[in-house]
Amino acid sequence: MITSLSAFLPNPNPNPNPNPDLLHNHNFTLSSVRSWKNKTTPSKSPFSVSCSSSSHAYDVVIVGAGVIGLTIARHFLLSSDLSVAIVDKALPCSGATGAGQGHLWMINKTPGSATWDLAWRSHQLWTTLAQSLEEQGLDPTVELGWKKSGSLLVGRSDAESDMLKGRVKQLCEAGLKAEYLSSSDLFKEEPDLLVDRDSAAAFLPVDCQLDAHRTVEYIEKTNRNFASEGRYAEFYNDPVKCFIRSDGNGEVKAVQTFKNTLYSKKAVIVAAGCWTGCLIQDLFRNWGMELHVPVRPRKGHLLVLQNFNLLALNHGVMEADYLNHPTISGLESSDCEKDLSVSMVASIDAAGNLLLGSSREFVGFNIDLDESVVSYIWRRVGEFFPKLKTLSLSDLSVSRKVRIGLRPYMPDGKPMIGPVPGLSNVYLAAGHEGVGLSLALGTAEMIVEMVLGNQGKVDTSPFAVQQALD
Repeated sequence: MITSLSAFLPNPNPNPNPNPDLLHNHNFTLSSVRSWKNKTTPSKSPFSVSCSSSSHAYDVVIVGAGVIGLTIARHFLLSSDLSVAIVDKALPCSGATGAGQGHLWMINKTPGSATWDLAWRSHQLWTTLAQSLEEQGLDPTVELGWKKSGSLLVGRSDAESDMLKGRVKQLCEAGLKAEYLSSSDLFKEEPDLLVDRDSAAAFLPVDCQLDAHRTVEYIEKTNRNFASEGRYAEFYNDPVKCFIRSDGNGEVKAVQTFKNTLYSKKAVIVAAGCWTGCLIQDLFRNWGMELHVPVRPRKGHLLVLQNFNLLALNHGVMEADYLNHPTISGLESSDCEKDLSVSMVASIDAAGNLLLGSSREFVGFNIDLDESVVSYIWRRVGEFFPKLKTLSLSDLSVSRKVRIGLRPYMPDGKPMIGPVPGLSNVYLAAGHEGVGLSLALGTAEMIVEMVLGNQGKVDTSPFAVQQALD
């Protein structure tokens, strides 16, 4: 764990190919957003903030503009009359949010587990959002990259088949319409998948996926509708420098960035992903206190083949071993400290790109491309889809892209959602690891209800910050 605010300094090597619809000018705000489609630059946005150092007051200040932070802002704006500011050291989708596959899957969640209710609530909220767009005459595929393809959890042994039968039973008892597919049924669903007599799958038709960049852009657009009312502002490319405590009650009264002081009347919410731990640790140390938040960065590679039509996929596909993340040994890039694991996950997004993953390893905050990991992903996927064995990665250099992100890992597998002990107006929403997008809307609802003092729809106790700190 690094213990320096250098993690929140501007990136000296920013993403060379950011989503052009999300580019911001040197003011680090929303003015002069370039229109990629029309190649025009609109006039200064009415909710821009000057780049000069200044003070502003909001009811809620959110640190972190990933999908968790942005959806929390959205929920506050839609369900209350509070004003919200969101601050980030970079731009949306420059971290874990933009590097993922966008799956909203329940097939790999276990009914009765600590995160099940939150995952299912989030799944329902995403589905409701897609339906509401349709009711407004909008296409959720265009707005969100929405795709309802269903998911398959594939096993290739008797033991895995038994596990899948048990999972289907659990999912059905939880109210979902899951199916167990024998080898013959599985082959009918996915002809390009290698299927032998021991193959089987759990099938969940309700599962779907999003495109993170389109979804974030839609959420930002929704949030910005409240800017003209003075209820919303963004402070991007403006790293957090420190928190300012009140002399009276010791609560945090403001967030000091490198360019602005953002006063908070009601709540400060830290949703900074894998940087949450070192940020909180440094801020508390400045007050002569120690608070160790055990979130760690867990690096992931995702291979993207653009407009790839050699492989036909009717559903999202995940190997059963994904649930266990077994560590790989004998790889040149792997060692006992990295705990590298690679599991086959394959899907086709709404734009027709083949998404192949996924890897997990502990290498600190390193986001350098590791070709040996990409090669292992390719070989692993080839074990399930023989068509791909006829190609080498060098044959795909033109269409190939690799997304690299840092998942916010928690040792107990649960995110932290709730107030920080001893600071009643500071909340954490972090540690979602690889399911941030999947859990975002449920997390946003939970945090907002906590701040507003409303009865929640999901039990908050499994996610209490105090539990994570004990």
